[in-house]
Amino acid sequence: MPIGRFTGPIEVIDTPEKLCRALAVIRREPIVGVDTETRPSFRAGEVHKVALLQIATISRAYLVRLIMTGFTSQLIDFLENDAITKVGLSLTDDFQRLTASATFEPRGFLDLQSYVVQFGILDRSLQRIYAIIFGQRITKGQQLSNWEAHDLTEAQRRYAATDAWACLRIYEHLAQGHFNPETSPYRLPDEPPAD
Repeated sequence: MPIGRFTGPIEVIDTPEKLCRALAVIRREPIVGVDTETRPSFRAGEVHKVALLQIATISRAYLVRLIMTGFTSQLIDFLENDAITKVGLSLTDDFQRLTASATFEPRGFLDLQSYVVQFGILDRSLQRIYAIIFGQRITKGQQLSNWEAHDLTEAQRRYAATDAWACLRIYEHLAQGHFNPETSPYRLPDEPPAD
């Protein structure tokens, strides 16, 4: 399959001031894609805090380096704002990691793993869902890289932006009726007849 990736501008947010300015723009969007990245642990019992929060529109991505910005009041307001739909994947895991660093009540979030079921899509990974819908693959080569590095590489930035953007693109494609589960080989099995 050809590779699918985000090709638009990426803004790295590494100060509270940059975060404030970015959120002022993001708050104008009715819906965004979100994801997080955490430095991988290779030893038993080693746990790291979320290093990166990705927020994407269809045309622009913002990479919030939480280890540098912290959780500002504006960021918490965004996470609790139910007027902005925030589309992600496996959000329960993200919430558990994020709430270990800050106290907030997540609102306005939509988890693709639940949403895609109504379209007969069996798979739950972002890679597979994206491939089913668009016939493209998302590479995961940077997943286990160091998200706490002083500078993120271009490959890290593009990978992180793609994950959040892909969530949004999947949701919009499905919500707009562009995917027909009746013609897809990836359908849930028919329910057995009721007794």
